[in-house]
Amino acid sequence: MAKRTNDLGKDPVPQLLRRLALPAVTAQVVNALYNIVDRMYLGHMKPDGDMAITGVGVTFAVIMFISALSALVGMGGGSRAAIRTGEGRTDLAEEILGNCTLLILIISVVVMAVFLPLQRPMLLLMGASEETIGYAVDYLTIYLWGTVFVQIALALNNFITTQGFSTTSMLTVVIGAVINIVLDPIFIFGFDMGVRGAALATIIAQAVSAVWVLAFLTGKRTRLKIRLKYLRLKPKILLPVVAIGVAPFIMQSTESLVNIAFNSSLLKYGGNKFVGAMTICSSIMQVLTMIFQGLAQGAQPIVGYNYGSGQLDRVRKTFRLLITAGIIYSVAGCLLVELFPHAFVAMFNDKPELVEAAVWALRIYLACFFMLGVQFSCQQTFVALGQAKVSLFLALLRKIILVIPLIYILPHIITGDQVFAVYLAEPVADFLAAATTGLMFAWKFPRILRRREMELGKA
Repeated sequence: MAKRTNDLGKDPVPQLLRRLALPAVTAQVVNALYNIVDRMYLGHMKPDGDMAITGVGVTFAVIMFISALSALVGMGGGSRAAIRTGEGRTDLAEEILGNCTLLILIISVVVMAVFLPLQRPMLLLMGASEETIGYAVDYLTIYLWGTVFVQIALALNNFITTQGFSTTSMLTVVIGAVINIVLDPIFIFGFDMGVRGAALATIIAQAVSAVWVLAFLTGKRTRLKIRLKYLRLKPKILLPVVAIGVAPFIMQSTESLVNIAFNSSLLKYGGNKFVGAMTICSSIMQVLTMIFQGLAQGAQPIVGYNYGSGQLDRVRKTFRLLITAGIIYSVAGCLLVELFPHAFVAMFNDKPELVEAAVWALRIYLACFFMLGVQFSCQQTFVALGQAKVSLFLALLRKIILVIPLIYILPHIITGDQVFAVYLAEPVADFLAAATTGLMFAWKFPRILRRREMELGKA
């Protein structure tokens, strides 16, 4: 009979990481498909697929911000719950779950109330043009009404993963993605709803995923259950959650700011064609980086549990496996993109002018992808260890401190080809951030574990 649960403190680390990471990777990749499958269908609409994909691409900034809010609560809460479970304090882990559940419901209401009336001027600032704003508003209006489903599905699924139910958490996303992929062509082409059909398919899929998550976390199999008595906001519970979750929140939310900076600059220097090419590049990058997120999610409960229980050799072994897998994958991914960019771009559009621009841009944009295995492995291990301050700094470093300023600075240095200069900001920032993160981790990681050993010795 197949093993249904994983013992985070006793199972061999390589097999444990494989069992947790493979479903998590699958879930993350499929989760990325929620958004990019819409763009793949819309990009092939006739006769205006290029304008549709460009308009929907502008909404990516808002969508990433909503996903980032779920990471703030879900990844922060999941990390804290894993450590408390490792310490044998299941009641506190359930209190964290209850507080996080109420918080994401409140966040969902606030997001809809703020963004719905402001979306048109907001999208114009984000890089929409008069030719693409209609597509952007049509898509985002429907998506915003489904915010609560997105938040529940993404945030609370972390509490399933952190218990070791990796297959169940994978199914959360796979079920929704299959529904989305099936409904997209029906709504977009069959009912002739265009971008509104794509948004509706996504929200229906997220609603089904949300029901699946709630059914599990209130059912019999879960070890951490949503309980009515814990559905309240307690600062002493939520502040540590937010302190840990702020790093993954910034990693994802700054993608919104980066998207705005890229789109507005490319619209200025190159026009709609290069904004559309950026949509394709960012979509491909989103899927590829989701692999890192999946590997990190598989490692996080192992690192957190064993750090909490004092089994620090297992923490070291988990990290070594994580960074080895991350480096191998990042190098392989970079080679594939550089050698076969047309194969990636062709999935999104077939107009020769846009395809040519996107192939050229993709090679520049992902030129330093081979460094990201170090970046994600080290940074997410800091998150799993509860290192809020250093995680926050590293999250700020890559996007806020490096890439956004470079987007605006490089076109004034490389004046001969300003569109090239804008795209170049990404690989330069990736290289510098990964090198800094790796050096910082090499210095801090052994010190963190030695401090934990001292704490355990005094206990």
